[in-house]
Amino acid sequence: MLTGTADPEALAQQAATLESFGTEPQKLLGVETLQIAWEIERAGTDALLPPGLHPTLPPLVTWLVQRAPDSPWGPFAMAQCRIECRSGLRPRGFLRGGVVDNDEARARLAARWGYALQPGEVRLSRGYDEICTRVTLGGRSILEAALRDPMPLQRLDAYYVANVNLAHTPRGLRLVQVDPDFDVERAERGRPLVHHFDAQAWGCGGVRPSHPISASFSIAAVTLPALRYVCRPDVLAFVGTERVDT
Repeated sequence: MLTGTADPEALAQQAATLESFGTEPQKLLGVETLQIAWEIERAGTDALLPPGLHPTLPPLVTWLVQRAPDSPWGPFAMAQCRIECRSGLRPRGFLRGGVVDNDEARARLAARWGYALQPGEVRLSRGYDEICTRVTLGGRSILEAALRDPMPLQRLDAYYVANVNLAHTPRGLRLVQVDPDFDVERAERGRPLVHHFDAQAWGCGGVRPSHPISASFSIAAVTLPALRYVCRPDVLAFVGTERVDT
């Protein structure tokens, strides 16, 4: 059985701090989401995950870029780089790095859901032949990607794997399960393109994309959830899962 080999305490240096487990759900309307999935070379991928998570075969990276036109913290756009994995039997995306363009949103997403995000610029542009994104950090481009030749996709076929975010919590260092609900209004699929990816800037040093998998785009009402479960990062989910909504 494959398991991650990263040292949780080393990963914890970049982890967010979750204020409490009592966060209320937050609904965001009209959220645009571009998701691009790419197979990556196998060498070194186990070291991207803590021992509590299982690598996938083949290993995958997903970039999830979202733009919310309104929220309690104002409009914001954020981008995530996630390594696909399993927690127990369930598919998950382990957040390795993220960028957001709104400081208040950055603070709230960390304190309520454990998202560790850096301040930067996230652009998401839509055209008839291409939906593209560009993410910059300190004025330097760290991701340029696109969905080419969009075609309609059934609303229910737009699928997003839940996050596991490593965070400092009232119970110590934990993997926080965050499973947003997507009420999709419109969805499209197309050919995935990645023009530039700075793996080191996303906390993914050594990641080498090797083969495109998929690209999708949706407009949806997205509800960030109340928290229900966390897991210890150093042991498997079968023994390390803890319920927190009671």
